[in-house]
Amino acid sequence: MPSTARKISEYILAAFQEVGDPITTAKLHKLLYYVQGWHLANFDEPAFEERFEAWMHGPSCPEIDALYGDHWHTPIVERIAQPTDLGERLQKHVDEIIDLYGVDTGYSLHLRTRYEAPWNEARKNFSRHEPGCTEEISHESMKRFFQAEAARPEAA
Repeated sequence: MPSTARKISEYILAAFQEVGDPITTAKLHKLLYYVQGWHLANFDEPAFEERFEAWMHGPSCPEIDALYGDHWHTPIVERIAQPTDLGERLQKHVDEIIDLYGVDTGYSLHLRTRYEAPWNEARKNFSRHEPGCTEEISHESMKRFFQAEAARPEAA
């Protein structure tokens, strides 16, 4: 049974707050996108059911924007008291995503995701800098992209 974007967001926020490095909504969206994409590729199921849309600033989850949208460029400092237990497998997966992508800035993640196929496929009728796109980034496009990424040989 998948978790929710909110529960995973709270876990991510608490992890960054615990080390004194609160993050922005922009970075949170991108970390959630990577949680979802790699979960689809590795486990053949979504980590959560909420959708991602191909917004101008990269993949974004409307439900999370409704909660933290005032913090696109400022850190989310509201304390997360006790994040919900995600279960062992999902928590390990989220921790791996934080380890892999957490050192990047929100802006660098924004740039990276805008060059990846799932975002570009969903924005087929919109230019890169055109606002207003609410096209869904499909689970299938994320799964296909991240499985291909996993199959790529490591750079020497």
